[in-house]
Amino acid sequence: MASMATFFTQTSFPSHSLSKTFDTHFAAAPKVNACVSFRARRQVGLRVSSGLIEPDGGKLVELVVRDSERDLKKGEALSLPRIKLSRIDLQWVHVLSEGWATPLKGFMKEAEFLQTLHFNSLRLGDGSLVNMSVPIVLAIDDAQKHRIGDNKRVALFDSKGDPVAILNDIEIYKHPKEERIARTWGTTASGLPYVEQTITNVGNWLIGGDLEVIEPIKYNDGLDHFRLSPAELRSEFTRRNADAVFAFQLRNPVHNGHALLMTDTRRRLLEMGYKNPVLLLHPLGGYTKADDVPLDWRMKQHEKVLEDGVLDPETTVVSIFPSPMHYAGPTEVQWHAKARINAGANFYIVGRDPAGMSHPVEKRDLYDADHGKKVLSMAPGLERLNILPFRVAAYDKTQGKMAFFDPSRPQDFLFISGTKMRTLARNKESPPDGFMCPGGWKVLVEYYDSLLPSSNGKVPEAVPA
Repeated sequence: MASMATFFTQTSFPSHSLSKTFDTHFAAAPKVNACVSFRARRQVGLRVSSGLIEPDGGKLVELVVRDSERDLKKGEALSLPRIKLSRIDLQWVHVLSEGWATPLKGFMKEAEFLQTLHFNSLRLGDGSLVNMSVPIVLAIDDAQKHRIGDNKRVALFDSKGDPVAILNDIEIYKHPKEERIARTWGTTASGLPYVEQTITNVGNWLIGGDLEVIEPIKYNDGLDHFRLSPAELRSEFTRRNADAVFAFQLRNPVHNGHALLMTDTRRRLLEMGYKNPVLLLHPLGGYTKADDVPLDWRMKQHEKVLEDGVLDPETTVVSIFPSPMHYAGPTEVQWHAKARINAGANFYIVGRDPAGMSHPVEKRDLYDADHGKKVLSMAPGLERLNILPFRVAAYDKTQGKMAFFDPSRPQDFLFISGTKMRTLARNKESPPDGFMCPGGWKVLVEYYDSLLPSSNGKVPEAVPA
């Protein structure tokens, strides 16, 4: 079996102990080698050790029951108190079921919730830390809590009335909404998209427990073949004989500046001695706000990028990351990075203002544009991941293509923001040659064209994805 490479070095960490045993529900964690980050490795003698980077806790936690148990679990679900899942709740079940949040075994109980909220990390049974920066929780209201009563198991159903999962050994605890919002987003200002969708109008209780997911989550939207689980991605990297995997997350169309960053990263890894570094192009596929380009259009655009040869299909894996988007800046980018460890990535590309957004009330960005990459370089539980900050790319008017910004000749560069790009596409205007591949730009223009008034004068409504 082919393997991937990561750097290892003997590193000692302070010993921590807990005076109290918390009620957690992590998978058992075998001992794993400690690994220091790319930042620190510049200063020590390096040696490459063969082996796929291990998931957090040492073992991938997959929560879908065996085929032979499926009918039995469906029958059990029908006899239990029911909780109806929202679309975003179902996306979190998907995330948990495939092991993206390893070592979690289900929706968070109070101990995990508090550790996540206050420490951005979870303490495992062996004393080690793993990163966890966003709460993965399920809210219920007073009526649901009353119906559950003393039951220790509940069934989770989708909007069509089909059983999705059983939640075992449940714990119900208060939902501190204001504190959750303040600590996750750094503000309680109105207008935060994820908050309005999932926190403000939901119940005042959270329910945690161990998940048994009855069958793999599918959306039947023509994109399921792109939704590779961490286990499937690991198998694909092995099949390609990858000896390094570098992940790039985005929620926007790919332009040639993005492509430059990705190809340059591969060049740097080859110079470091890797033989076959593979790119994981990993667009976020869960909830996004209404003014983001929808997932199906983004995937069409990404396919054109590969078809037009902007990225090499032989060294690129395109897959959908099923997580919902919080727009929580430096807090959320830790989750994005941590999840890619579980998928086998040992390098993570981070850019300007990752997971950021404009302030919902004031005319400014919500987060400092540099804090995301700085936080990743210090985040607890991410020491094994190599963080690769963006170099700034812009359109070089002298070369007629995207290039890395040269501060000695700023007059030669044109910065085309996402807002500018969307305005050009809406107006069916072309960007400068070399900004985006023609096929990819055509898809973007077609998307905005689809939002124009139809023959009956109605404008299609943009809705959260």
